[in-house]
Amino acid sequence: MRKLLLIINPVSGTLKSRAIMFDLVNEFCKNGWTVTTAVTQKRRHAIELAATAADEGFELIVCCGGDGTLNEVVNGLISSGSRLPVGYVPAGSTNDFADNLGLTKSPVAAAKAICAERPFVLDVGHFCGKDYFTYVASFGAFTDASYSAPQNLKNTFGSFAYMMEGIKDVVNIKAYDISISTPDETITGDFVFGAVSNTKRMAGFVHIPVTEEELHDGKFELLFVRAPKDFGELNDIALGVTTGKFDENSMFIYRRASRVEIRMREAVNWSLDGEKKSGVKNVVIENLRDALTLYR
Repeated sequence: MRKLLLIINPVSGTLKSRAIMFDLVNEFCKNGWTVTTAVTQKRRHAIELAATAADEGFELIVCCGGDGTLNEVVNGLISSGSRLPVGYVPAGSTNDFADNLGLTKSPVAAAKAICAERPFVLDVGHFCGKDYFTYVASFGAFTDASYSAPQNLKNTFGSFAYMMEGIKDVVNIKAYDISISTPDETITGDFVFGAVSNTKRMAGFVHIPVTEEELHDGKFELLFVRAPKDFGELNDIALGVTTGKFDENSMFIYRRASRVEIRMREAVNWSLDGEKKSGVKNVVIENLRDALTLYR
């Protein structure tokens, strides 16, 4: 029988992962898998587990948790040079990545879909030559909310928790003097938010106008929001965020590129799939095309 590693984060989202463990294992066993279950004990534990999975004879990794847990699994796989396929059972508070790909929120249905072994390849982001992200790297307004909103608040309110936490950023909005360079151009200015993404939505409410085919075309969507000078421009930002019509809005820079270099005058915190990356000043992000194989 083939070996499957099931990685479960017991504190993700609404803690559903504890209750569904038996149903998941049962479904995988019915489909011919020998399941080894690993419950993460600490932050970055999933990285360690995924990094050694191939050497230990596993043929598939299934992640049950939130986007942060999946981020750790992907970091462990790619950093170790492994090309093992991944299955994702979303059990987080917002599950942006799952929504991005139309993955079911039913654990048993997700297990059945994974067992069908239909591969979907995805681009992965390489951040400053060290870290990897599956769907977004961002800084500025609302970014802190992705990792500073209390877990119990996220469990109760989901995406709305990020909005509530992010209000602090809007009230005390900070602009960053930055330079953005792609293979085609360089743009400078004051921006309050920036994101390099491979997703249809961020934080549960920011919609990005991309197709599923563009999730594995070797390019990222680059979205930068200019610093507003008055309430009218702040309203323009809100309109662009809610509609996803960035090209028609002067408050946004929206581009597509395989590589981007971002230089800042000061060290700034970033969020990679909701995980904090502290104090980065000069950032280089590259697209690793078709680096992840997902069963869905």
